[in-house]
Amino acid sequence: MSPYTSQEIAAAFVASCRDEIEAPKPGNVHAFAGGHDMEARHFLDSARAAAPAIAAPGARVGTRVRDGVEATLTAVGMNTNLGIILLCAPLARAAEMTDDDLRAALAGTLKTLDARDTADVYAAIARASPGGLGRAARYDVHDAAPASLLEAMGEAAERDMIARQYVTDFADIFETGLTMAAQMQARQAKEIALSVYLGFLSRFPDTHIVRKLGLDVATSVMREAQTFATRVQSEAASTVFTADLLAFDARLKAARINPGTSADLTVATLFAARLSRVLPNVILPNVILPMSSWDG
Repeated sequence: MSPYTSQEIAAAFVASCRDEIEAPKPGNVHAFAGGHDMEARHFLDSARAAAPAIAAPGARVGTRVRDGVEATLTAVGMNTNLGIILLCAPLARAAEMTDDDLRAALAGTLKTLDARDTADVYAAIARASPGGLGRAARYDVHDAAPASLLEAMGEAAERDMIARQYVTDFADIFETGLTMAAQMQARQAKEIALSVYLGFLSRFPDTHIVRKLGLDVATSVMREAQTFATRVQSEAASTVFTADLLAFDARLKAARINPGTSADLTVATLFAARLSRVLPNVILPNVILPMSSWDG
């Protein structure tokens, strides 16, 4: 029996999206600065809209993805969270199945994905029409959906870190993201979110940047993020660090560079941390708190 109600899973999802949007993530939309024709409110509204679908009791993963995308488009009229939904839907389903090992339950969830899940996920991706998607020789989302979602994700895994999670039992979330989160567990949730984001951005060329602007640009951003990933461990609340971070943020946005995959992985990490209780000070919230200001 699940240790969480659907309301608690929904609350964990919204809180994870909120924490991520409160952190001044360079290049991505946050509470300090919009960007890429979007504002923070679009993401908060999207989180609240998609949460019931993400946490729908007993729903298949594909249903959660399809309904979450549709609810988002209805609420804000644009694709703000396709990657987040693709990552969080299996985590939410897994949380219904275990009171012990979330990753083991997730692995079981992924193994049960069937043709109905594939069809719904393909429909959701086509409906969201994410930027830089392009065309693929096999398993293209504009073509008929294949029988196996995992095979399709495996085909895309080398070029898309979100797809890679489906064929590695979310290795980057559980082995990298949760480790980074645990190292900051004494900090505020938004500082944890920033550390996780910079951790992903500094370790991997962001695949959203790669798709839109190429590997060289993504690698350059990754290298610049490495200094900030080190500094966040000791300087997260300092005024100087925040100012430097926002200057980096402004440069990226001026060049239309958006590390969207790193942001998606961050939300999924925070969601998994809440569901698996990796962060004792970020246990499932009973209420959804309003956005607060960044310290510093």
